[in-house]
Amino acid sequence: MFLVGLTGGIASGKSSVIQVFQQLGCAVIDVDVMARHVVQPGYPAHRRIVEAFGTEVLLENGDINRKVLGDLIFNQPDRRQLLNTITHPEIRKEMMKETFKYFLRGYRYVILDIPLLFETKKLLKYMKHTVVVYWQRLEARALGAVISQMRMLRHREGNSREGSCCLVSIRLQVSETAAAGSNHWDISSPSHQLGTFS
Repeated sequence: MFLVGLTGGIASGKSSVIQVFQQLGCAVIDVDVMARHVVQPGYPAHRRIVEAFGTEVLLENGDINRKVLGDLIFNQPDRRQLLNTITHPEIRKEMMKETFKYFLRGYRYVILDIPLLFETKKLLKYMKHTVVVYWQRLEARALGAVISQMRMLRHREGNSREGSCCLVSIRLQVSETAAAGSNHWDISSPSHQLGTFS
């Protein structure tokens, strides 16, 4: 079994690429889903987050208020690092459990959708391949692509125009991330295709 790390900027079109992989018979593990799972009430990460950030990050039902927590760490690298040290080990445990399940079921490829694959670097050594989904580098003629990204982001997450600009700006490091991948999928191309794995 081979592990394939899939990443890309926010609103880059990863969901479309994932659908293609699923149609090809690949298993897909969404790390964002696992990140939400491990912070549910009753899990160790939930308790540690409340200890570190206080009860103001809780909703009335005890769930983590992701918006409040996100606002707390948005421009605070130290707080973001603290949150990562709490959640990342738990996410990795869940990811390995899911991967093992797919191994037992006989899957040849497991796609790991990891938003910060190259930023965290810790999981790269396990990947047979990496795939980066991206919009072509911004030029005057590509401005419409960025506008499309912002509209997609605002529709999906309800962000303000200013918030969408910030997220696209700070989370999309296209040139560096795309250069790091062993395979690249330019979603802005009219005939985007992915090279065959070997």
